[in-house]
Amino acid sequence: MSEPITTWGAWDAATRNDPYPLFEAMRAECPVQQVRLADGHDAWLVLGHEAAHQALKDTRLSKDMVAALDEDPDVVDPGLPGPALARHMMNLDPPDHTRLRRLVSRAFAPTRIAALEPSVERIADELLDELQTAGPDSIIDLVEGFAYPLPFRVICELLGVPDEDRARLRHSFRTLFQPRSGAPSPEAVAASDMIVASLEHLVATHREHPHDDLVGVLVTASDDDDSLTEQELLSSLFQLIVAGHDTTTSLIGNGVVDLLEHPDQLRLLREDPDRIPGAIEELIRFSAPVPHATFRVTTEAINLDGVKIPAHQQVLICLGAANHDPEFHDNPAALDISREPRPHLGFGHGVHFCLGAPLARLEARIAFRALIRRFPDLALAVDRRDLRWTHGDGLVLRGLDELPVRLGQPA
Repeated sequence: MSEPITTWGAWDAATRNDPYPLFEAMRAECPVQQVRLADGHDAWLVLGHEAAHQALKDTRLSKDMVAALDEDPDVVDPGLPGPALARHMMNLDPPDHTRLRRLVSRAFAPTRIAALEPSVERIADELLDELQTAGPDSIIDLVEGFAYPLPFRVICELLGVPDEDRARLRHSFRTLFQPRSGAPSPEAVAASDMIVASLEHLVATHREHPHDDLVGVLVTASDDDDSLTEQELLSSLFQLIVAGHDTTTSLIGNGVVDLLEHPDQLRLLREDPDRIPGAIEELIRFSAPVPHATFRVTTEAINLDGVKIPAHQQVLICLGAANHDPEFHDNPAALDISREPRPHLGFGHGVHFCLGAPLARLEARIAFRALIRRFPDLALAVDRRDLRWTHGDGLVLRGLDELPVRLGQPA
């Protein structure tokens, strides 16, 4: 096996802010290649669209890294909150994955998602009302004031998180996912402990006072027929909160920047708001709020795009590179909301396709429509080069910690 020559993920600020030149250069060199991760472990990186599409549905690529890496379990970074909340759909293979997904999917039925629309619209309008009080020339942080609290409040409503617990839980999640190197900080440990305690309290409350919400569905499954263990219950709630708000926050924040940087595309949306659903798909493809799928491990040797990957190897699928592959998308470096629709990989593919995709699309559609309608003069308050994509690890999550803008005069 050849020695990896590229360290992947230990990027400087310029690359984190704009990873696409690196993605393009690496993909052009070879769409499947070996790299060294920032933690020192080796992995195989998939950058081409065809190879990524194949890898995402290949059952020989396991999501259960602890089981698949029985020869080298130390390669798995336990991170925070740790194993107690690690047994969720993103870390499991069928049949356990199938069982959990079937249970959780009840909360994401089309009728239930559609019923959320008035609540999402109300939350969006309330947040924009609050921002508008700052005045048209004031500089406000659109992440802190809109892109983050919108999906966070929605997922809290979906899960039945009490109002009095939401601010503390929100702060804990933001602290937990701050970039770090080395051991977790005392603040991150405290945030992790708080999240675990909050989820345990949420479950206990639902057991004492049953509700017809997602937590109620999962608690019933855990209590009645033992189809869900306590660890799986808590892990699923943790994963749903993270996936239910963090990625959508980045989609909204990244998308606003891209539209402001492409005024011709923003003008099309203002002239015809019915283009917004298609624009969201293009923004997901273009700006990659989730640049890489979560890790997989080969359970046996596989061949991807002519490259043989041995068994028990970590595989990282670069969705951002795949969605910019010129072999699949014409002129992929251009933001074009009128682009002829082609299936992007922003929500993954196969059995692990994002269960919350309909909710993310609903939230993004309402968020962009409300912003564009309310603030036609919305503008960046800093130079684009001064923005910093420091939220998340830069691999699975890529977003802005803050987005300074001027709202301008409201419509």
